[in-house]
Amino acid sequence: MVKALRQQLNFSRRIRLTDNPRTLWLAILPVLLIIAPVLPGLYWALSPAWEAQVWQQLWLDPQLPQALESTLISSLLGSFLAALSAATLAMLIYPSALWIRLQRHLALLLSVPHAAFAVGMFFLLSPSGWLARAIAPVLGWVSPPTWISVQDPFGLSLALALAIKESWFLLWVLMALLGEQAVSRQMLVARSLGYGRLQIWRAVLWPQLLPRLAWPMAAVLAYGLSVVDMSLVLGPGTPPTLAVLVWQWLIDANPDKQALGAAASLLLLVLLLAVGGFARLAWLVYRRQKKQHLPTGKRQPRAAPAWLKLHIPLLGIGYLVVALLLLWSLAGPWFFPDFWPQSLTLRSWQGLNWQPFWTTLWLATASSVLCVATTLVWLEWGPKRFNGIIYLPLIVPVLPLVAGQYAALLRLRLDGQALGVLWSHLLMVLPYTLLTLVGAYRAFDARLMTCARALGHSRLSACLQLKWPLLQRPIAACLAIGFAISVAQYLPTLFAGGGRFATVTTEAVALSAGGNRRVLAVQALLQVVLPLAAFALAALWPRFNSRNRLGLR
Repeated sequence: MVKALRQQLNFSRRIRLTDNPRTLWLAILPVLLIIAPVLPGLYWALSPAWEAQVWQQLWLDPQLPQALESTLISSLLGSFLAALSAATLAMLIYPSALWIRLQRHLALLLSVPHAAFAVGMFFLLSPSGWLARAIAPVLGWVSPPTWISVQDPFGLSLALALAIKESWFLLWVLMALLGEQAVSRQMLVARSLGYGRLQIWRAVLWPQLLPRLAWPMAAVLAYGLSVVDMSLVLGPGTPPTLAVLVWQWLIDANPDKQALGAAASLLLLVLLLAVGGFARLAWLVYRRQKKQHLPTGKRQPRAAPAWLKLHIPLLGIGYLVVALLLLWSLAGPWFFPDFWPQSLTLRSWQGLNWQPFWTTLWLATASSVLCVATTLVWLEWGPKRFNGIIYLPLIVPVLPLVAGQYAALLRLRLDGQALGVLWSHLLMVLPYTLLTLVGAYRAFDARLMTCARALGHSRLSACLQLKWPLLQRPIAACLAIGFAISVAQYLPTLFAGGGRFATVTTEAVALSAGGNRRVLAVQALLQVVLPLAAFALAALWPRFNSRNRLGLR
C-alpha cells in the first residue's frame, strides 16, 4: 500500500513538472492585452481633473446640484428596490416548483438589453403610452394627460426601470448561490426542525448570502450611477443625470469641458466608494447587533401561499415591454386614445437600414468568442487569485473606463477603427464570461483530468478532448451571455467608434430623442431578437451535439 501511494505521489509530481511554465504567460497575455491599455488611458483621460481650478468650476456649474440629486435618487432607489424585490421573491418561493419555473423565465428576461427595456417602458408609461390609452375611455380622455410620467426631474421613472431590470440580475445571482448543495441542505434541515420560511432566511440563509451579494450589489449600483442609454430614454432632460452630463462634457471639443467631464467621472467613482463604505459600516453594525440577539428556538408559522403571486408583475412587465415593442414595430396609424392601432403593416421592417444589425452581429460574435476563449485559457492555466482584477469593470462606473479606453485608442491611433471598437467591447464582456463560467469550472471533477493525464494526454489535449466537451453547456451559455452583453454596449461603441459604427443599440438610443416610434421599436426589438437567438442556439447546440452521447444529455 505504501509503495502504491509513493508511486501515485511521484506520478502526480511528474504531471505538474511536465506542464510548461510558459503556459502561464500564454494565459496571462490575452488578459493583459484587454486590460492593460486601460491603465495609462485612465491617467491620460483623468489627469486634467487633478487641477483645483477644474473642481472649482465643477462645483459652480448650475446643472450639477439637480443632476447629482436625480442621479442619487435613481441609482439608490433603483438598487434598493431591485434588492428588495429579488430578496422578497426568493424568501417567498424558494424552494418550490415555482422557483424552478422562474429560472426558465429569467433566462429570457435577462436577454433583454437595458436600452430596449427602457424604450419599452417609455411606450408603456409615457403620457401617450399604452397604460394611458388603457384608462383613457374610463376617464374620458381625448388627448394625452399633462402629467410627467417619464423623464421626470427626480429620475423616478428611471429608478423604476432600473429596479425591475436589475432585480432579474440579482435573482439570477441568488439562484446560483441557492443552487449550492450546502445551502439547500441547511434549508432542508431547518425546515425539518419546524422553523418557518422567513425565520430560516433571517437566521440561517441571509447571514451567509449577504456577504456574497456584496459584489453583485456593487455592480448594480455602479451601473445605476453611470447609466447613459437608459437615462437618455427615461431620465430627466434639462439638466440630465450626472452620467449624461459627464458624457456630454467628455465628447465636447472644448478642453475645459473635457476637464469637467474627467472631474465628474471621478465624482461618480467617489459616490460609489462612499455608498459602498456606508453599506459596509451598516453590515458591521448589523452583525454586532445580531450576536446580541441570538435565536431563541421558538418556531414561527410559514409564509402565506398568497404571497407567491408576487412574481407575476415582476415577470409580466418584462413580457409586456417586449410585446409593446413588437406591436409598435408593426403598427400602422395609431392615434391617442385608441387602445389598438388601426392597422398592422410591415412597412417599418421593409424600409429598415440593416447595416446596424450586421455591425452588431459581427461585433457581438467576435467579442463573445474571443472572451470565452480567453476565459477558458485563464481558468485552466492562469493565476486564479487575480480574478478580482478582471471583475473590476463590473463594479467601477463605466464612464471613467470608457474615457480611459478612448484616450488609449487616441494614442494608439485606433479610434474609429474596427479593431478599437472590438477591443472596447472585450473589456466589458470578459468579466461576465468569467463570472458565468468560473462556477462550472470549479465544480468539474478533477479526477477525470488526472485519468486523462495518466493515459498520456497533455493538459491541452485533455481539455480539448475531455474537459471542454463535458462543459459544453456552461460554455454555450457563456457564449450567449457574452453575445448579449456586447449587443447592449452603448458608450464603448460610441466613444471607440467615433460615430462610424452604428449598432442597433446606438440607433435605438438616437431615435429615442424624437424619431419615428415605429422605427425606434424595430431597432429596440432587434436588440432583443439577437440575444434571444444566441440563447436559443446555446440551449439547442449542446443537445444536438450530444444526441449520440448518453452521458452528455
